[in-house]
Amino acid sequence: MTAPRKIATSLARHCANSRVGLYIHVPFCEAICSYCNFTRGLFDAARARRYVAAVVEEIRLASAPLSVDTIYFGGGTPSLLEPEEVTRIIDVCRSSFSVSGKAEITMESNPESATKERLAGYRAAGVTRLSLGVQSFRDTELVMLGRLHSSVAARRAFTFARAVGFKDVSLDLMMWLPGQKVLEWLESVEELIAIGPDHASLYLLEVYPNSPLRDEMIRAASTQAPDDVAAEMYLSALVRLDQAGFQQYEISNVARPGHRSRHNMKYWMDGQWIGFGPGAHSTVGEERWSNTSETSVYLDRLEAGSDPSCAHQKRSPEQQLSEALFMGLRLTEGVDVAAIGDRYGVDVPTRYGAELQSFIDDGQLVEEGDQLRLSREGMLLANEVMAVFV
Repeated sequence: MTAPRKIATSLARHCANSRVGLYIHVPFCEAICSYCNFTRGLFDAARARRYVAAVVEEIRLASAPLSVDTIYFGGGTPSLLEPEEVTRIIDVCRSSFSVSGKAEITMESNPESATKERLAGYRAAGVTRLSLGVQSFRDTELVMLGRLHSSVAARRAFTFARAVGFKDVSLDLMMWLPGQKVLEWLESVEELIAIGPDHASLYLLEVYPNSPLRDEMIRAASTQAPDDVAAEMYLSALVRLDQAGFQQYEISNVARPGHRSRHNMKYWMDGQWIGFGPGAHSTVGEERWSNTSETSVYLDRLEAGSDPSCAHQKRSPEQQLSEALFMGLRLTEGVDVAAIGDRYGVDVPTRYGAELQSFIDDGQLVEEGDQLRLSREGMLLANEVMAVFV
């Protein structure tokens, strides 16, 4: 029995009322972005067909009477799959699990692959939410990041999404790019507001040591702005988004009312999810496992009838408590320390109060009864605060 099937069956037996999310990792891209550090490879149609067959088999093997209310296609570039392939994957999810008729089904897409016909096909397949990886509305920045689309293509993709019926569209933007100035960053924020998505994710660029962008920055003697400028970018963007009617609900995410990412909320609210595809991670109660990140190994294992998982961990109550606290603090409303303490049998203020007090005194953390949350300025120091729980 595969790890997904064994643990999913256990969850169905012991946690019948749980609502589980499914994550489908699609490891293909048309080009490799200069900053990327995810599990991915260049698209090949024949290999993609093998991948679809393999991931369908993995999902089928994990079949259990679980209640599923979110499905998320991430990558990579999921929109490189044909609509018929996405339909096939969603159909096996529905036949293998008890998928809610009101499930949120999200697909990440790059603007260059988001044609009107493809988006209509995904919509017909059952996709309800589209997440467009725009990153910037400045063409010079898109070139630097190795993106294949232009700002015009990004606007066109959004127009197509609305035209085919998507009422839940998210856009990604990236700040703190090499050489980027605050006003240049805010140009992209203003473009996003003008377009009118339902959700937006704002990320600080992280330059990994082994990324092509790192090498390019060294050759060009280019650097990211000082930390205080990055902080200004972050805070000024959120103020402008507040004014435009968006509500911040997580460190990097804002949404119109009713448009939070229900799937991602599982990660931040101590939820449960099962991941399929190369490199996908799963968390079910105390159990955590991940699949091999090598696509070729993943395909070979599924085609041979073998288990694609490669790392298994049984989380201790202490680890579960720690993760529930530091992930929950990513949310603007923070965490209910009494509820989490009851869940894991720990008096949270007694355990961590002394270490957290300096952050409370300095205004980075706010106590409101049993609720503990980061202030907006405190979100800039989130890693320091969360280190208390690790």
